[in-house]
Amino acid sequence: MYSDNFFERVYEVTRQIPKGRVTCYGAIARFIGSPQSSRMVGWALNKCLTAGNPVPAHRVVNRNGLLTGKHHFNGSQIMQELLENEGIIIKDNKVAEFEKLFWDPYKELF
Repeated sequence: MYSDNFFERVYEVTRQIPKGRVTCYGAIARFIGSPQSSRMVGWALNKCLTAGNPVPAHRVVNRNGLLTGKHHFNGSQIMQELLENEGIIIKDNKVAEFEKLFWDPYKELF
């Protein structure tokens, strides 16, 4: 089911995050079997525009719910706007009710 390519595995998992939910870089890294590679997950998501099928990278935040990847979107508020359009409330650059909205691939995909 999953590719041998690290970036493609990141994209495959990210595409499964439902609208209105978020996950973190580390959760994706752990799920694809590379728990020390959360930073590399961020790099992969930074390159996702070349992935072919759309990748909802805006649904991936840091482990505390902060929108740390927002500077990679065209416009500093695009990530926040995309999340808000899905019903997610952002306060002070952070997902409100992060724990409630957190999507864990281990729980959701197994």
